[in-house]
Amino acid sequence: MWLFTSKSFVSIVVDLTDDSKFLVRARMPGDIEELFPDAAVKKGEGTDYLYRASILKEDVAKRVNDYVMGMDYGNFKNSVPQDQDARHDAYMEVWSVMHKYQS
Repeated sequence: MWLFTSKSFVSIVVDLTDDSKFLVRARMPGDIEELFPDAAVKKGEGTDYLYRASILKEDVAKRVNDYVMGMDYGNFKNSVPQDQDARHDAYMEVWSVMHKYQS
């Protein structure tokens, strides 16, 4: 699952080495910690995602639920912090591709 938040982008998949955990992966430093501050993030030990952390499934589910329940914006693209132009631009590219796919 890809999860885009206002301040992070992560990929969440099953941890194939421990079925009680998910592998949370990110491309940018700090993105995993933004959602999971206590995560033990490793750098450069995977394939195409530079950062990764193995996190209990229950902890991932709780954090995602807490994030969703705490959302207070009516427009996702506008929720990206003003000082994160590169993230906003990347999100806009994803939005554009999916808008085109819709058509």
